[in-house]
Amino acid sequence: MKQKKRRIGKILMVLSVIFFYLPILYMIIFSFNDGKSLTSFTGFSLRWYRHMLDSSDMMEALSTTFSVAVLATIISTIVGTISAIGISKSKKVVRDLMDQVNNLPLMNPEIVTAIGFMLLFITFRVEKGYVTMLLAHIAFCIPYVMLSVMPKIRSLDPNLADAAMDLGATPWQALTKVIVPQITPGIVSGALIAFTMSVDDFIISYFVTGQGVKNLSIMVYTMSKRVNPSINAISTLVVMIITIVLLVINIMPMLASKRKKTDVVRRRRMWIPVTAVCAALVAVICVAQFGGAQNKRPFEGQTLRIYNWGEYVGEHIIQDFEKETGAKVMLENFDSNEQMYIKVANKEAYDILVPSDYMIERLISEGYLQKLDKSKLTCMDKLNKAVKGLPYDPKNEYSVPYFWGTVGIVYDKTKVSEEDLKKEGYNIFLDQKYKGDIYLYDSERDSFMMALKSLGYSMNTSDQGEIDKAYQWLLKCVGTMKPEIVTDEIIDNMAQARKALGLIYSGDATYVMAENPKMGYYLPDSGTNQWSDAMVIPKNAKNVELAHAFINYASDYDGAYDNSSYVGYTSANKKVMEDLHGKGGEFEGIDAYIPRTDNKKDEVFEYNEKTKKIISNLWSKVKIAASNK
Repeated sequence: MKQKKRRIGKILMVLSVIFFYLPILYMIIFSFNDGKSLTSFTGFSLRWYRHMLDSSDMMEALSTTFSVAVLATIISTIVGTISAIGISKSKKVVRDLMDQVNNLPLMNPEIVTAIGFMLLFITFRVEKGYVTMLLAHIAFCIPYVMLSVMPKIRSLDPNLADAAMDLGATPWQALTKVIVPQITPGIVSGALIAFTMSVDDFIISYFVTGQGVKNLSIMVYTMSKRVNPSINAISTLVVMIITIVLLVINIMPMLASKRKKTDVVRRRRMWIPVTAVCAALVAVICVAQFGGAQNKRPFEGQTLRIYNWGEYVGEHIIQDFEKETGAKVMLENFDSNEQMYIKVANKEAYDILVPSDYMIERLISEGYLQKLDKSKLTCMDKLNKAVKGLPYDPKNEYSVPYFWGTVGIVYDKTKVSEEDLKKEGYNIFLDQKYKGDIYLYDSERDSFMMALKSLGYSMNTSDQGEIDKAYQWLLKCVGTMKPEIVTDEIIDNMAQARKALGLIYSGDATYVMAENPKMGYYLPDSGTNQWSDAMVIPKNAKNVELAHAFINYASDYDGAYDNSSYVGYTSANKKVMEDLHGKGGEFEGIDAYIPRTDNKKDEVFEYNEKTKKIISNLWSKVKIAASNK
């Protein structure tokens, strides 16, 4: 019986190890994938490692991660150890109180701590960036160090320090030569936890950073929103660094225990691996910080701050622009127009924003944008007429189109017939044939657009009755069809044909169809959202001339081609659009890439604050209803 239990225990242990390490192994394998897919291996290549090393953005994130982690670990370990020793010498009431105070940050939800730090920095008008991230990391690491050190201190003889001083030691010698050596395992344990917590942290870092400063967790989060295999390469690099550090730390005591030499020699030898680890980390930081290309020319030493959607730039455009101009580009990413608006409204300074149509309309009306200097723009004649002069900016006084497209239905041709699509349009999302086999996109605007268009209404309606009917349509959908409500997960999921159909942006459908020829894209005759994202310059931009230079570069053929071919969204550059969709082009024969322009029922979103709030509230109720099914 005991042997049987041991075998079961071993099997469970092996399964647990496989369960944990298999995803990491999968990630490492796909970091060498030649293709862009995260699920289909097309051949061995170092393409994504080259892309990672060429990306100053990724290298800076790597530098920030480990420099903050090292500094936070050193400072929090020193402060935490001294604090723990001091508390141990205090009265019992004080010790008990400090124990509770120390446990509070550990028990507190991380999001609450993050918001607290953010409000603290805002209240005292501390500009967010590297220093605020470092301070926050030190603060949340100290309790972990104290938690590790306190048990070791409690196990010591309380008279140890007094005995050392009675024998002639000074207080400092009693601390460093008697107390600290006895509690070293706890200090090392606390330091390791602090380092791990700092490297791993996302939520607190996300709320306390600014000025384009981001660590790897923030970068991986923004990269994971869309398909980008560079995420595998940089994650593999981090795994390798952490593995080397852990191997050195675990091998060090084994080597030290085998050598029967004097204490002095042993101590010296123990520092060799530690020094090697520190040197390796410093080397990584230095390479990340200074290893990029330094070919600086017209805008030598200047910095351009861009606030754009996650994974919305080409593979080489940022690096090529930096090489050509000599400027440094600081790229920050946002998840939604509303997130971008909050930062702009709080007067954070950016040189270029890339908001969507309705948000541009809002930013113009509220005075957050400045007019473009047409004398500095050489790109307007190269852009497609269909994406110029749109209602949100009729004369393109404030904006230059970046990407554009539509919202439609991506479907599996082997499961969904085109006859059903033509007959039902968006009402196919109510067809019981596809129950449990559909995706809804987690966007209040686009979901209500689908419902309103299916009912024959304008997606810009402000009529409460029409909005209520659309709400009931969506409730019926989530109540009877069991849809999965997703965001960008739909891209890779539909490329793998995991559902029959879903609502999707045309650029994402382009990628899906390129990966899987069995996928199709359909636009109902009842109309859709013809969206446009454009480059604009905020009123408080610090480098307006360089901003105009980037707008020209991103709109010109090479920059626009790199952007569109890599991201998959339709370029505003007419020649690029034709070449990518034409014979021999990367998106040849993929109709999702070419936006529809001949349907009068297609609309551009207009900004209406009152309607937006109503729809946002109703969409929240729809999602609650979906989660209760």
